[in-house]
Amino acid sequence: MKILVCISNVPDTTSKINFTEGDTKFDTNGVQFVINPNDEFGLTRAMWFKEKQGAAVHVATVGDASVEPTMRKALAIGADEGIRINANPTDGFFVARQLAEVVKKGGYDLVICGRESIDYNGGMVPGILATLLDMNFVNTCISLEIDGSSAKAVREIDGGKETLETNLPLVIGGQKGLVEESDLKIPNMRGIMMARKKALNVVEPVDAPTMTNDQKFEKPAPKGPVKLVDASNVGELVELLHNEAKAI
Repeated sequence: MKILVCISNVPDTTSKINFTEGDTKFDTNGVQFVINPNDEFGLTRAMWFKEKQGAAVHVATVGDASVEPTMRKALAIGADEGIRINANPTDGFFVARQLAEVVKKGGYDLVICGRESIDYNGGMVPGILATLLDMNFVNTCISLEIDGSSAKAVREIDGGKETLETNLPLVIGGQKGLVEESDLKIPNMRGIMMARKKALNVVEPVDAPTMTNDQKFEKPAPKGPVKLVDASNVGELVELLHNEAKAI
């Protein structure tokens, strides 16, 4: 089995976010970038398939040279090969179009994406990718088992879970639950040293339109001041919740 894990290079949630050029551009200065958490769950699951079923695992991303440290981390975790499409990831359709070309050329049986990235939260790439490739698709996937060419997946739905059976080739949009946070792999020294010798191939993008563009970024409004109420003064608390907070 040949697996491609699609990686998004996203800001660490502890980084301070700012914008430039009249709030139309994201300011990357001083920002630490990491593997998108939903993608990391998918990569860890792919490593399980490698260890238990002998799968070959490749990782791919769309980005310039600045994303290579994130790719090297994925290789240090255990991926066999990396592919960087040398382009600015302008929107979900553009990214999906680039990844689709990689999948077609690579002949992958299983494509694992995160259900969304934590920066733009568009959630578009997995579904568009599956459509472009005419592959089966399972989104919000929290469990995946492969037996030969058959797949059994569990996905999260409103109010519960849904179990699906399908065939490879398959695209999934994974999330927490695909593996648990405690199962996430941290690169060790041996993995880091081996990653330096693994192939990180750079390919040029194919022509694809940008379907959307960012007009303006805006930070959430600051929270108002906190009003403390003495624990013995239940009446005042009820009045504040009713008249000011409009919560009751």
